[in-house]
Amino acid sequence: MNEHELIALRREFHQFPELGFAEERTKARVSEILKDLGLEVHEGVGVVGILKRGTGNRAIGLRADMDALAILETSAHDYVSQTSEVMHACGHDGHMTMLLGAAASLANDPDFDGTVVFLFQPNEEHGLGAKAMIAEGVLERFPVEEIYAIHNLPGAPVGQVSTRVGQICSSESLFEIKIQGQGGHASMPQVGRDAITVGAGIVQALQTIVSRKLAPGAGVVVSVTEFLTDGQRNVLPGSATLKGDVRARIPQDRETVSHLMRQISEGIGAAHGVTVSVSFDTEFIETINAQEPVQAAVDAALALGLEATGTCEPKSFSEDFAHFSAAVPGCFLLMGNGVDGRCGQPLHASDYDFNDDLLPIGVAFWAQLVRDRLPKSCD
Repeated sequence: MNEHELIALRREFHQFPELGFAEERTKARVSEILKDLGLEVHEGVGVVGILKRGTGNRAIGLRADMDALAILETSAHDYVSQTSEVMHACGHDGHMTMLLGAAASLANDPDFDGTVVFLFQPNEEHGLGAKAMIAEGVLERFPVEEIYAIHNLPGAPVGQVSTRVGQICSSESLFEIKIQGQGGHASMPQVGRDAITVGAGIVQALQTIVSRKLAPGAGVVVSVTEFLTDGQRNVLPGSATLKGDVRARIPQDRETVSHLMRQISEGIGAAHGVTVSVSFDTEFIETINAQEPVQAAVDAALALGLEATGTCEPKSFSEDFAHFSAAVPGCFLLMGNGVDGRCGQPLHASDYDFNDDLLPIGVAFWAQLVRDRLPKSCD
């Protein structure tokens, strides 16, 4: 694919975004392109393309995510989303296009020896797609020795590659704290057990987990994002629910937060004579990169003349690729999307857009990585 074809394809994906596990049109288009390129194609919850050349028995996996977000696009360009209140606000349209472009490049100029497994994954945004593909047996049916994924990074120069060995993305856990007290008249709070006062105390106390129980530099974030009650203008609530989000860099810290959250919440509830229950569910585990794939990614970027580092700071956001890299040595890397205009807007912003200038860079990077990791033997 030339640059104009890449741009046209990326904008086509952008115009027809689909939510997680509903990527039917997207899957059909991806499959069509892979088949036209002559790849062996398998459809399940996602799409897998197999490209084998030579006699080598090594195989590597390359993953792109396909799903969009439930966001109303506010951009004014001529390829805005045609799906009501759904848009590619995270750049998955670009990720797919770069990987399809790499498939085309490698199919047309197969200067490698081995097997490339192209993985197009659904439902990354809710942390369910990688687990679904793995549960379906994708790694048993199409075994790979290592696996890679690219995510664009707004605010970084176009094509700048950053990654690191070890933890690169945090886990995400969602919690819900339910408080059951006794409602009553706002003029006589002493008669009931006001759930909103208990909830307020819990909100404040949860903020001491990082500052007093875990080191401030641990990379843990505890955020209460919802406070729901059954109170009214002159009615004290008898029940309240707190919901929120926890990010952690290592499993031990995640488990510590879960324990302390229960201890604090139940303790405050007991002090006020109300019942408190806590649920804590991890949606995304920590994304861990292996040393050799990280070095391979940095070397491929440098070979193309790109700016690259293998020692970036860990990120507080989460990534579903974590389940692949927990099963197979892998590397999740970030590639700069630019610093200006729509391309510099934060991920998940309603006016964000993937940078088309990044498309040929991503294609070249994937092709370089494959040829580096699956080199043809010298006869």
